Amino acid sequence: MLPPNMEVVKVLMEAHPELSMTVDISNTTALHTAATQGHIEVVNLFLVSESSLATIARSNGKTALHSAARNGHVEVVKALVCKDLGAATRNDKKGQTALHMAVKGQSLEVVEELIKADPSLLNMVDTKGNTALHIATRKGRAQIVKLLLGHNETDTKAVNRSNETAFDTAEKTGQAKVAAILREHGVQSVRALRPQANNPARELKQTVSDIKHEVHNQLKHTRQTRKSVQGIAKRVNKMHVEGLNNAINSTTVVAVLIATVAFAAIFTVPGQYVDDPENIPSGLSLGEARIAPRTPFLIFFVFDAIALFISLAVVVVQTSVVVIESKAKKQMMAVINKLMWLACALISVSFLALSFVVVGEHEKRLAIGVTIIGSTIMATTLGTMCYWVVMHRIEASNLRNIRKNSMNSRSRSGSQSVMSDSELMNSEYKRMYAI
Repeated sequence: MLPPNMEVVKVLMEAHPELSMTVDISNTTALHTAATQGHIEVVNLFLVSESSLATIARSNGKTALHSAARNGHVEVVKALVCKDLGAATRNDKKGQTALHMAVKGQSLEVVEELIKADPSLLNMVDTKGNTALHIATRKGRAQIVKLLLGHNETDTKAVNRSNETAFDTAEKTGQAKVAAILREHGVQSVRALRPQANNPARELKQTVSDIKHEVHNQLKHTRQTRKSVQGIAKRVNKMHVEGLNNAINSTTVVAVLIATVAFAAIFTVPGQYVDDPENIPSGLSLGEARIAPRTPFLIFFVFDAIALFISLAVVVVQTSVVVIESKAKKQMMAVINKLMWLACALISVSFLALSFVVVGEHEKRLAIGVTIIGSTIMATTLGTMCYWVVMHRIEASNLRNIRKNSMNSRSRSGSQSVMSDSELMNSEYKRMYAI
């Protein structure tokens, strides 16, 4: 910070004496600024022109002496104290004097100067009951602590509103070096100064207070947990709706594919058709499939046709019916899924039936092997899906019973309510497996 131009300051003061009393939005005067920055010449100039400036406090209650003491400007502190003997005992809005501010800094001279001005400052307390010794201890100012303890007027047994002596403060803040100094000078903890006798009423009151505090924390934790669970349930429900919409779109595509395959299979059967009017085999007619009289073809034809019309029905429903309500959409999707299972099973049977025609009489064992493998795969798949459907129905029924019982109950704890929310969230997860 550059030193001020004293000539300029003097000219301004002579031309506009009222400038010294001008304050900014925080009620800071030019004297405050000069004291904070340690410009002793400017401070003396202001004090000569208007001695009452030293009594003006900022919006936080701090005077120019507070600022000078905090920043360690000993010459400014001397000038302010000489001008206004009562300035040293003035408190800010935290109840702190200039000595409280001085012990936060590093200047031993400033601390000594303030104590010399008024020794009663040593034991003056702020709004939290802290003396200068408490403040210096918390800040870890070992040299200042030694200086304060060197004065007989210092009350080493002072206890603040947190029920702490300076020694307790040192231990609490981890100031081991300062704690050692305090111990050497006989400063004790509040436990040593005030041993508490057994008081049943006091202990009961403390126990009730602890229980009240614990219940409050539990309720707060329960509310937070319930809020988190509800948020997760909403996200899961959103995922479920999106998954349901994706399933509907996928079902439509699969239904179209099955209908296409089933329709095309009728006209691309092995063995071709009778298409030569001049060469019609006995027992057949023009345009008839050559393998039409065989039993496997009849099975293929019936099952393929049923699969075709089931798939077409699903396509018609999916493209014509618009369902908004989630429950109705799930019910419709459940029916459509079962129809698609049936269509897939019929297409599988159609393929296996036609495989007996394709391989011929001499390779029937190949068709039988394919039938066994295909039947096992389809039976396992459909059986697993049926199992999930049944389990879903059972769990849904159990969940409804739990809800019904919880509605009839008049007294439920917060943890039980959270458990009910968790069960609801889990049920939403499980509904995604079996539509």
